[in-house]
Amino acid sequence: MSSDDPLIIWAISDGRRGMENQVLGLAEAIARQTPAQIFTKRVAISAPFDKLPRALWGDPFQRLAPSSDRLDMLPHGTGPDLWIACGRRTVPLTMAVKKMSVAPRPFTIQTQDPKADDEAFDLIIPPLHDILRGPNIIPMVGAPNRLTAQKLEQDAAELERALPPLPPEKVAVLLGGDSKDFRLTDDCLSSMIEKCRLLLKSGKGLLISPSRRTGEKVVATLREQLSHDAIWIWDGHPIGSLENPYFGILGVASRVLVTEESTNMISDAAFTGKPIHLLPLKGGAAKWTRFQDQLTQKGILRPTADIDEVWSYTPLRETDRVAKDILERYFHQLAEL
Repeated sequence: MSSDDPLIIWAISDGRRGMENQVLGLAEAIARQTPAQIFTKRVAISAPFDKLPRALWGDPFQRLAPSSDRLDMLPHGTGPDLWIACGRRTVPLTMAVKKMSVAPRPFTIQTQDPKADDEAFDLIIPPLHDILRGPNIIPMVGAPNRLTAQKLEQDAAELERALPPLPPEKVAVLLGGDSKDFRLTDDCLSSMIEKCRLLLKSGKGLLISPSRRTGEKVVATLREQLSHDAIWIWDGHPIGSLENPYFGILGVASRVLVTEESTNMISDAAFTGKPIHLLPLKGGAAKWTRFQDQLTQKGILRPTADIDEVWSYTPLRETDRVAKDILERYFHQLAEL
């Protein structure tokens, strides 16, 4: 590819941040390796099909809701070179694109486990802990992310300028919440608060970043029980020039505390090379144990580490590795046409 002929990449999800960040992370990593134009596509499925099994959808392009981004270039016209999708609602669309007879049709990539026949996709990018294997499967430790060393540094500098006065050493506290396999119970919250108090007593500042799953009640409890000049809790509004200070928080912090239910947040933290302490939640599943074991084997996690313990490891840079593999397979397929 030349700079005059960039790849066209569609990054497709239902718009939820965790899903969108995965497809944009892969798209942006590809664009760092070859000229590319990226188009974000947020799809919505009309009721009642959004609640029905995909076998009952029929033509998935006919099920797009009026609020969905337009995919009118498909299936009858030309589309992207790379179709990168994430999430349950995108799976039928990806499968339909793979079946198209147009030439050249988009090269289809689905992240996470699509719960479908492997051959219905050109590539599947699942987390290694899901134990999916096959010739068109590229497992990765954790999840794709949008981080770069430059982005971390730039956002950290912007955040430092905008923060109120805090201690020189700061700790990131990344909070998720209830999920399919975990619950943030009152006991879990109490344990988190106790860890935060220990860090405050040792003279550290806290940068707390709740997510949509955390809930207003939990955030209110944190504000009440951790009322302290050395704490800053992101309220969801821009700070300084940053619309979202999340990357800046990771860049500023000397270590990271993160709830254990989020592959995305843990993968982001592992990108930094900084010590990571998991905040336990109620529940779990075998795949989460496998994920934590993988990170422990790489020296990223130290399950028995004291809250003040410091260690280093090779930062997790799986997104760039997978992007390189995607490009190699895509260009190999082109050469065979």
